[in-house]
Amino acid sequence: MKKLWLQLVFLCLVLQLAADPLKDSTKKHSLQYLFAKPEKILKPEVRPFITDDARVVGNQLFQIETWGRVDEANLQWWVLAAYGPTPWLELTTGWVKGLDFEPERGFAYALPLIQAKFLLKEYKPNQMPGFGMVIGTFLPHGKGSFKPPGYGTFGYLTITQSLGEGDKLLIHGNVGFNYLHIAGEHQWLNTWGLGTQIKTYGGFHLVGEIFSGDPYVPGSGTSFQAGFRHFFSDDLQIDSTIGKGIAGDEILPLWVSAGVRMVFHWFEKK
Repeated sequence: MKKLWLQLVFLCLVLQLAADPLKDSTKKHSLQYLFAKPEKILKPEVRPFITDDARVVGNQLFQIETWGRVDEANLQWWVLAAYGPTPWLELTTGWVKGLDFEPERGFAYALPLIQAKFLLKEYKPNQMPGFGMVIGTFLPHGKGSFKPPGYGTFGYLTITQSLGEGDKLLIHGNVGFNYLHIAGEHQWLNTWGLGTQIKTYGGFHLVGEIFSGDPYVPGSGTSFQAGFRHFFSDDLQIDSTIGKGIAGDEILPLWVSAGVRMVFHWFEKK
């Protein structure tokens, strides 16, 4: 377990250093920009947080989200790439790979994840909440425990309420479904989530959530997780959480996760 913790820490450090060349539209020095005071950050959600927010990456912006997660059953490394072709649409694809520890030790992976997210109404501080909608699929290609057992689709609605200037308190809610087609049978699984993000000092935030079912991992039961999120700038943030299953047919074991989100301006029109 100590070795796996070190692997997660190392992953976050490497990704943070790799993000150093990020620059804003004014072409500030990269280090000055990355560690500038985050006064007007939009505070988007990023995995390993399961409960999604009512927000998209942004028009002509490209985003990479990556996170690691470890528990007694496996070690996971997820990578999602998203692009905003319009101010209200976000298109995402990605994969997961890692190691199975039980029942047999070995390499595991699954791909591709395909997802579309629609922003129906933007949220603003101390105003009416924002709304969004997500639909996607994880095709049954892979190996080990990560490989989906059949074709499936997921979808959910998102709502976000912002309270306090500068989004001091964010409350997120999700409700949706997983549809699975396995061995000629059709299964419908309900999913829901309720999460919050609380600004404490500068770019540092506390996060917590309770959720039932993960759209990316059907049938995962009811679980909770808590941790922190830190914003270095509009374009770079990191997360770390610890969580555990509390109910359901398959109660998830204790897990630890850490992630990073990076936004790039490669496709913006000058």
